[in-house]
Order: sequence, then C-alpha cells, then structure tokens
Amino acid sequence: MDFRMNYLSFFVIQSESDKGSASSYKAFKHYQTMDGEEYADSALKSFLDEEFVKIVKRKVERHPNTPNAPTKVGMFMVEPGYELDSNGNYNLFQRIREAGDKERFHSLSDELVRVYMDTSAVRGGAFIVALCTLNMLFDEPFLFILKCDFEPKIARISDERSLIAQVEMAFSARSIKSIQYPHMEQDGILERWELKIHQASHARYFEDFLKYVSYEKPIPEVVSEQVVEMVHQYIEEKWQDTESSERSQEENAVEVWAASEKRELQEWWTPQQVEEANYSLIQQKEDLTMAFKVGNVSIKGLLADYGVTVHIAKHNDRYVAVIEGDALQFEKGMSPVELLAPPPLEDIMEIIGTKVKDTANETDSADENVQSVESTDDIPY
Repeated sequence: MDFRMNYLSFFVIQSESDKGSASSYKAFKHYQTMDGEEYADSALKSFLDEEFVKIVKRKVERHPNTPNAPTKVGMFMVEPGYELDSNGNYNLFQRIREAGDKERFHSLSDELVRVYMDTSAVRGGAFIVALCTLNMLFDEPFLFILKCDFEPKIARISDERSLIAQVEMAFSARSIKSIQYPHMEQDGILERWELKIHQASHARYFEDFLKYVSYEKPIPEVVSEQVVEMVHQYIEEKWQDTESSERSQEENAVEVWAASEKRELQEWWTPQQVEEANYSLIQQKEDLTMAFKVGNVSIKGLLADYGVTVHIAKHNDRYVAVIEGDALQFEKGMSPVELLAPPPLEDIMEIIGTKVKDTANETDSADENVQSVESTDDIPY
C-alpha cells in the first residue's frame, strides 16, 4: 500500500501517573505538526508507514465473537430522520479531513486532543493525528488517530529536539491503539458511516472517547436474541392469537429461560424443529458454536455439528450425548482410557442409567446400616 502523508500532528499527554503524585494532574503538549514533505524527511516515516498498513489491513468482525474484541467497527449514531452531519464525532472528523493547510490541521487536531482529555481513562503517552491518502485507490484522505502509552522505564520525552529518538524507543506495536476513518471493508469501498477502532488493552479508551459512536452486538448476543424471537414466533403460531392461561405460562417460562445464565434442556421442540432453526442461523454465519454440559462433562463444537456428528437423546431417564467421529484423540494427561477397545453402542445402551441407580442403592444401604448401628444400645466396644 502506498500512503502519501498530508499532515501529522504529534502531542504528548501527561497524567498524574506520570508525575507520581496523589493529586489529580492531566495535561497535554503539542510537539510538532508536519506536512507531507516534513514527514518524508522525519524518522517517524519508517515506523508509521508500516503501522498505517497494519491498521488498514487489520481484519475486523462486524459482529465479534466477544464483547471485548480488540478490533471493532463503530457506526456514527444519528436520530431518526437526521443526516450524518448531525453527529458531533463525525463533524469533527470531517473537518479534520477537509483541513486545507498545516495550521488548520493543527488547530483541529488540538480540538480532538481536548475532547480525548475529557475521557475517564486518560494515561500518559503519545497522541498522533494523521491525514493520509491511499494513492492507489482514493483521492480523499483517511484520518488516523493513534494513542501509544509510554512506559517510564523505556523512555521519557524531554524536549522537542529529542522527540524522534525518544519516540522510537517508546513505541511498540502492542501498545498502539488506533482509529481509522472511514472504514474500508473492501478495497476501494469506503463506509462513511463507519470507522474502525483497535484497542488491545482492557481499558476501553476509544469507546469512552467517541460518545456518539455505537458498535454492533457480539455474535453470541445476536444469536441469543434470534433464538428467543424464534421461540416467541413458535408460541404465536401454536396458539394462533388465542389467549389462555397455558399460553401465558409458556410465555413466562420463555422469559425466565432467556434471562437465566445457566439453562437446562427445555424439551420444547422436536429434533427436526431444532435442525431447521439451526439451519437459519448457520446460513448467516457458518462457524457458530454451541457449548453444553452433560453432568460434569463439558462439550463444545460447531452448531452445524448438531444432528450430524453430535446427537442428544434420553435413555433410562438419563440425558445422553452421542458424539461420532473417525478417530478419538487424547491430549495432556495419559490415562488407561486410551487403551480401550470400544464395545458396540448397543452394549453401552443397556447399562446407561443402571450404574447410577446401583450407586444410589448402595448409598441407601450404607445409610440404613449407619442408622442401625446408631440405634443399637449394645455397642460391641
């Protein structure tokens, strides 16, 4: 990727952690604003050009697998009926993108830093605002905002003249948090309503910073909502708009089930209904996962595995999960189980539930013996 730098502003943020003081302290200092020619002659170019490529190429899921995903797609929020320019975050970003000279760019970048300083999780470090054009694809520039926390043991910036040498010591790819606007989901296609953020730490710096940006729900939450909606639709079709106490009980049961963190098998649907519902979800995302426990044994796999290689049944009033495959592989912790010559499934079906009952009978017999001893006056000692 061939980036051409338009302008870059470099700021240093100081906070109370940098001062080692118990009193609240938070300030920033502008070190330098460069145009394209000045940037080309600076020692920052060799490092940041590579970082800009990483940011643009970094993959991001619109619906991540976890709410704490480090990279997310953000969308500017607007009230119904209003346009994009009614969003405060967008307006500031767009003014920076339209900056016509270095002084204007510096002024708007200064405004951006001041907004960032109002967030709750500000830490000392470098704050960089850059305007770059991707020559191969676009005439209009990308806005990049980079935040790099400084480690006091690594480097300490003293003055403007020693800026570059000290910065190279302090920078590391792991600590850089970034915002890219606009988001480029595919080469040559810009999403003007969207930006891409990357924040590798647990502190949600940029989510706090961008107050008027929203993020798509993680995929487990999306799937859960769709499953609950399927159940409500099933109840609606089952009762066909008729009201009854039984319908109300079912609807209440759904609400309790949906709100529970640990849920048990409900036994509402046939295997065919489950497979049809699974299919509609898998069509949206093939690698959806499922996880459940049978007793103390945890089972994880793809949702697509259900009905194909993972089967759930009941036998002798016991829940049974049958997992089929071409091979069984064992990992850490060798055990005698690895030496097993597996018997036919029919032989296992005969003993499912019986050992649990035998164990229960043995426990009852032991309790009876204890009670018998306790009730005997002629104790032999």
